[in-house]
Amino acid sequence: MLYLMDLWETVRDFVATGGDVLFVVAGALLLMWILMIERYWYLSWVFPTERKAIIAKWDARTDTTSWTAHRIRDYWIAEANDNLSARMIIIRTLVAMCPLIGLLGTVTGMIAVFEIMAVQGTGNPRLMASGISMATIPTMAGMVAALSGVFFSSRLEAKVKMAKASLVDSLPHH
Repeated sequence: MLYLMDLWETVRDFVATGGDVLFVVAGALLLMWILMIERYWYLSWVFPTERKAIIAKWDARTDTTSWTAHRIRDYWIAEANDNLSARMIIIRTLVAMCPLIGLLGTVTGMIAVFEIMAVQGTGNPRLMASGISMATIPTMAGMVAALSGVFFSSRLEAKVKMAKASLVDSLPHH
C-alpha cells in the first residue's frame, strides 16, 4: 500500500511539473489505446465470425462465375474491409497528434518562462525552472505517447491487411 502511495505521489509531482497540457496528452493517449484495444478485440473475436458467415454465404451460392456473382463478392469484401478499417484513421490521427500536443506544452511553458522573466527579471533561474519543466515534460510525454502508438498501430494495420487478404483468398471466383 505504501508503494502505491509513493507511486501516486510520483505521478502527481510529474503532472504538477508538466502543466495542464499533460492532461490533454493523457486524454489523447487514453482514447488512442481504447480504440486500439477495441480494434484488436474486433480482429480477434468478431471478425472471424463475420468471415465464416461471408464464406458460408459464398459457398452456398450456386452461381459464382457470373458478373452479378462477382459484384456481390466485391460488395461483401468491400463491406468487410470497411468494418476492418473502421477507426484506423482516428488511431493514426491520434498517433500524429500526440507530439503536436506535447509541442503545445512547450509553447505554454516558454510563455510561462518569458512571463517570469518579464515580471522578475533574469536574475533568478530557479523561478524560470518551473516554466522550463512545463516546456520539456509535455514534449517528452507527447513523444512517448506517439511512440507507443506507432508500434501498435502499425502492427494493427498489418493485421487488418492480412485479415482482408485472407478473406479475399477464401472467396474463390472463376
